[in-house]
Amino acid sequence: MPFDYSLDFHTVDFRQHPELYRVGKGEQGVLLVQPYKGEILPHWRFKDATAAKESSEAIWGLLEAYLQAGDFVGADMARKFLQMGYTRARRYANHRGGKKYAGPVPADKKGQSGAHGRAELPRTIQPDVDKVEAAAIFKQKWDAARALPEYQRQKAAFEARYGK
Repeated sequence: MPFDYSLDFHTVDFRQHPELYRVGKGEQGVLLVQPYKGEILPHWRFKDATAAKESSEAIWGLLEAYLQAGDFVGADMARKFLQMGYTRARRYANHRGGKKYAGPVPADKKGQSGAHGRAELPRTIQPDVDKVEAAAIFKQKWDAARALPEYQRQKAAFEARYGK
């Protein structure tokens, strides 16, 4: 099921109400779903390979702890932060300053990703090698997270229970 952007993310505690969580596509909700955003975001860094290594290992540790606690929503949010580390590092490698699209996000699309009719800005001629390496570090952890048998088991159980 698609991610539900209509919820009041300032008041919903998804640890207390996992039934409201939607996996959605990609990174949807990564900067909205509490308390996980508050727990994971302080560890999320991608400015260079050193930061990416430390960050991805810290987030991996949180992912494992969430899985061990049977907290699929937390584990999925950690997976989303690993994915976002990859995508943001790649974006900053390819677009100086990290801005990919021209103009502001339309008001009715705030909080959602995508071009939404905006033109893509030109790519840098030579990608930032350190950001490319940072992206590769996050990509390895993101792929490993999705492949974890326990992650897959909990995801299937979550979807069977909540139909999402």
